[in-house]
Formats: sequence, C-alpha cells, structure tokens
Amino acid sequence: MTTDKPLRADARRNRDVLIAKAREIFDAGDFFDLRFDDFARLAGVGTGTLYRHFPTREALAEAVYHGEVAAMCDRARRLEATLPAAEALATFLRVMVDHIHAHEGLARTLATLMADHMGVLAEGSRELEQAVADLVAAAARDGAVRDDVDAGAVMMALHGIGAAHDRPNWRAEADDLITLVLDGLRRPR
Repeated sequence: MTTDKPLRADARRNRDVLIAKAREIFDAGDFFDLRFDDFARLAGVGTGTLYRHFPTREALAEAVYHGEVAAMCDRARRLEATLPAAEALATFLRVMVDHIHAHEGLARTLATLMADHMGVLAEGSRELEQAVADLVAAAARDGAVRDDVDAGAVMMALHGIGAAHDRPNWRAEADDLITLVLDGLRRPR
C-alpha cells in the first residue's frame, strides 16, 4: 500500500486557497460560467498548480464536498462534547438547516458536478449519518430521546428539507419540520 507524501507548506497553502475559492464560487453559483483555467487566475495560482492538485472540476468538487462533510461532522462532535446530549442534537439539526439555507448555491453546484460520483456522495452521507447517530445515541443514553428511532430516519428528514429548498416558505417550514422531528424523538413521559 502506498501512502501519499505530505504536501510541502506552500503546496498545502495553494491547495487550501483553491478549495476556499472553489467553495466561494460554488456558493455564488458562478462556477459553470468559468472556464476551469480562469478559476486558477481567480484563486491567484497558476494553471499548472490548479491541475496538479485538481485535474478536473469534479476532483475540485470532491475536495470541497469532503471539506464540507468534515466541517459538519467536526461541528457535531464539538456540540456533543460541550452541550447536554438533547441540546447538542437539536442544535446540530438546526445548524444543518442553517447550512442548507446559507449555502444553496454550493449544494446545487456540488450536486451537479458530482452527479456521476455517487460513491463519494454516499460516503459523505454515511459520515454525516454517523455524526447524527452519535448525537441520537448520546441523547437516548441520557433518556432525553427514544431509543427506537434510527438516525437514518432523521437523515431522511434532513434530505427532504434540502430537496424542498425551492418552496416559497421553505425556511419556516424547515424549522417546523425540525421541531416535528425533535418532538417525535422525545421520549414519552
């Protein structure tokens, strides 16, 4: 098994700059208006640097997607470590809705670019589902939520919220749905 050599500091910085600029452009929904070579200029790097790190748009999208998933999973772990379990779960679900709302362009761009990379999307979905499962399990151990609801059901609700983003009253309805999910998870008294 071969392991990748760690990147030099300057190469790591360039890679991080490319990912940050991609995230910004994806979020604005402007990525498809650019030639890939133009993207290098906007990121302040040479085209060789762009292609060395990301030979295709899809490779760049995959890196952005992995970064988004990692950030959300890290957020879930921090919430679990710092808040009571039920509060951590509720906060994380609301953070997910906030993220969907704030980054609609990012989600659409990634979905388009990665349509042929279902394995990568599934892997990220599994990582997020594990973060939700950990939060649900902690809240169940504390007796705050039922222990007979699978985290997959919660993920289905989150996916449904994301898929319905075009509804005119989406934000209020999304918040209402999270409230329904949390009420449904609550252990009966």
